[in-house]
Amino acid sequence: MYTSPPDYVRSAEELDAALKRLTASPFVAIDTEFLRERTYFPKFCLLQIAHDDYCAVIDVLTLPTLAPLLDFLNDRKRLKVLHAAHQDLEVLALANGARLATQLAPIAGPFLDTQAAAAFLDMPANIGYADLVQRRLNLTLVKGQARTDWSQRPLSAAQLAYAADDVIYLVEIYHNLKAALGHTLRWGWIEEDAEQLEDPHLYMTEPSEAWQRLRGLEKLEPEQRAAAKSLAEWRERRAIRKDRPRTWILPDDVLRQLAERLPSTVAELTRVDGLPEKTIDKRGVELLKVIADSNASAGSEPPANRFRPSRGQQKTVSALMEFVRKQSIHLHVSPERLATRREVEALVFSGRIGTFGQGWRRASFGKRLIELAEQYKEPLQETASEKIAAPFGFE
Repeated sequence: MYTSPPDYVRSAEELDAALKRLTASPFVAIDTEFLRERTYFPKFCLLQIAHDDYCAVIDVLTLPTLAPLLDFLNDRKRLKVLHAAHQDLEVLALANGARLATQLAPIAGPFLDTQAAAAFLDMPANIGYADLVQRRLNLTLVKGQARTDWSQRPLSAAQLAYAADDVIYLVEIYHNLKAALGHTLRWGWIEEDAEQLEDPHLYMTEPSEAWQRLRGLEKLEPEQRAAAKSLAEWRERRAIRKDRPRTWILPDDVLRQLAERLPSTVAELTRVDGLPEKTIDKRGVELLKVIADSNASAGSEPPANRFRPSRGQQKTVSALMEFVRKQSIHLHVSPERLATRREVEALVFSGRIGTFGQGWRRASFGKRLIELAEQYKEPLQETASEKIAAPFGFE
């Protein structure tokens, strides 16, 4: 374990020395500190990295280049251990992409996400790092730096200690989880899921697909839905260009109102709740053009979906969710890691197969879930509701 304080790395020479001390380890625990409250892209400020007997806090804002660090992280011989990995890997993908003169380039695996692994020990699917440390190591982490502006220098000793704790105990968590899961089939499932973290689509939103972040578009009329998609693309492109949060450009509720009302004049824009006068003055004509031009694609949109599930379908969803719950107990896995309610509803209402139809999920329970959905695809009679759970095999 650690016999000396973490190294604070602020120069190319210090980085070289730190990486040499880490090279021999087959794994490293990593975490990042970044800012994103006022920008579209996260601003990378610190990288913390550790193995069994060494920890470094790397000040990426002071280094002349991140190339040696990124080369180290891209080495596939070394496992990268993170907690709630998505945001950290997005930050690193952007830094890696900047080095390669592209939008982003995910760093190479293999990875292990301790949040995902903990879900295979009956822990909550989205368990926080401090909570996991408390539950598995019986240690309480010092709080108080969560709202730190990590771009400000100098950093205090308390800030550096807080940052280092995010990987010092992550090393212990990794060993703890591996000891609990490493000799079971579930460890292979965790590794299978972690392979998906190299998919670049996880870390970027194509402007033309930005509408997928919006909820309930299927209930809009074709002209309204086409407008919502065009407005979402316009907002995403502008947010990227200005490097500002997308909701600063146009809040979701305002975008929805614009799509529903389809204004055609500046006067009509002024009646949209929450649309700032400044935006109307500067971008009003542009917004009206986006809405008007969207009408050309309305013909390719399906009619508004007024679907309401039948009582039988609702009962089927409830029964299948009970199957998922019981299977999660049997497998010692958080139910959300098996299938979400949204996925089960999509299976029952439209026959769409989610992640439970792939890999270990399909083999362990997904195939049976799909068969049961097919078995009960016809609306169920109320008198049959008590029979639904019987064939599931979990009496």
